[in-house]
Amino acid sequence: MIKYFYTQNGRTSSVPNFCHDCWVKMTNPSNEEAELIAERMGVEVDDLMAAIDLEEKTRIELPENYTLIVVDIPSEEYRNGVRAYVTIPLGIIITKEAIVTICSEESFVLRNFEKNRMNDFSTRKKLRFVYQILLESALLYQKALYAIDRKRQEIEEKVRDDVEEEDLFSLHELEQALVYFATSIRENGNVLDRLTRYSRLERFPEDQELLDDAIVENQQAVEMTDIYRSIVDGTRQLMSTIFDNRLNNVMKILTSITLILAIPTVISGMYGMNVLTKYMPFAQTPFGFGIISGIVVVICLGLYVVLKRKKML
Repeated sequence: MIKYFYTQNGRTSSVPNFCHDCWVKMTNPSNEEAELIAERMGVEVDDLMAAIDLEEKTRIELPENYTLIVVDIPSEEYRNGVRAYVTIPLGIIITKEAIVTICSEESFVLRNFEKNRMNDFSTRKKLRFVYQILLESALLYQKALYAIDRKRQEIEEKVRDDVEEEDLFSLHELEQALVYFATSIRENGNVLDRLTRYSRLERFPEDQELLDDAIVENQQAVEMTDIYRSIVDGTRQLMSTIFDNRLNNVMKILTSITLILAIPTVISGMYGMNVLTKYMPFAQTPFGFGIISGIVVVICLGLYVVLKRKKML
């Protein structure tokens, strides 16, 4: 799908066709659409479709007539019925005529530009647009990181009561998302670093402050990711420790019960042996069975008290 946007009188709106200084927004384009835009703007189709490959790496390339920038942006998907965070490539191609963004799906990063909610946004100021995209991406990463931490807190609160398999899957998804985020945000930082030395397009004086903001927010996202990875790892270790402790408690209780039940089993086994009754205590005594049963009960109760004091029960 292809959409065209153009800024006029400080307002960005959709236009029906390609025009000079417009923004071409391509979402999961077909090969025919890619060939159409590539021919119109004089770019390589492979560069135009680079961001459609989910394994594409972040980079900046400087062919003769245009600039290709590929960055990673956060996205959401559902795996095993659980909401998970991933990163997907976003391609940006800058030419003298227009700027093109290519993504495999609709992205929250571009939504504010499309809805005309961005201050000082203009399709004519292409390099500023790139800075704003990277700033929005960093802020969206931070928002996703806060959501990840809230989910971790919910799982941690359940640990005291009971943990279901769904919680374990959720925690694993959070760890996986943080790994993706850590790699992608650092790679975006490398792109920002290269943009500080970029001189092919006109850079307005106020753009430097915007670039600095994008660098600061991206670095903050890097630090947040590292912190939350450590916290999630601590939560996983806490869950593992609690599971081991609960298993130990169960094993202690079962062992104690086995010891108590072993007493009547051993005594009854002795009296069940094929030996002369005159050699067995209380065998010929009136109420001998009751006496033996009472002795067994006393021994069991005594052992119960000892185990209770030793916190084995």
